[in-house]
Amino acid sequence: MTRAPVVWLTGPPASGKSTIASALAAELLAAGQRVEVIDGDLVRRTISQDLGYAKADRDEQVRRVAELADRAASGGAVAIVGLVSPYRAARDAARAALDPFIEVHVDCPLPVLVERDPKGHYREALAGRRPHFTGVDDPYEPPLAPELRIRTDQETVAESVRRIRTVLAALQDRPT
Repeated sequence: MTRAPVVWLTGPPASGKSTIASALAAELLAAGQRVEVIDGDLVRRTISQDLGYAKADRDEQVRRVAELADRAASGGAVAIVGLVSPYRAARDAARAALDPFIEVHVDCPLPVLVERDPKGHYREALAGRRPHFTGVDDPYEPPLAPELRIRTDQETVAESVRRIRTVLAALQDRPT
């Protein structure tokens, strides 16, 4: 069985990672590919309930998700990860462990994130009622050289998915 790629969507909360992951998964499934979506919110509510939001906990969350992605990709399913994964070193460790690895920086300016945030977390964080919130009082370290940078305030979900599929197609076309 051929190892499938890992598509790692990283970006601040409410940037569009889950939306893009779902749309990408639907297109890949319709094209007959095996897919496993690993959503950071779901992982945190299930296997990572024991973790908080300190840097060590966030790094452990990335490590756990990388392990899940590794299992899916090793089994031949394209692993689509939607995870804030705020620290560059933890993402780089995931990249080193997962090959092929496509890092997609899902980017959006703070005012748009605040406006679209469905849970109201940015407003709470900006008011000081939600400590350690990524992008407000905890850092988000953007990737230095992602395979793709998507600005969700400037392109549609369909355009974002098309760009990711182009990278996936190029990966499939390269000699092994």
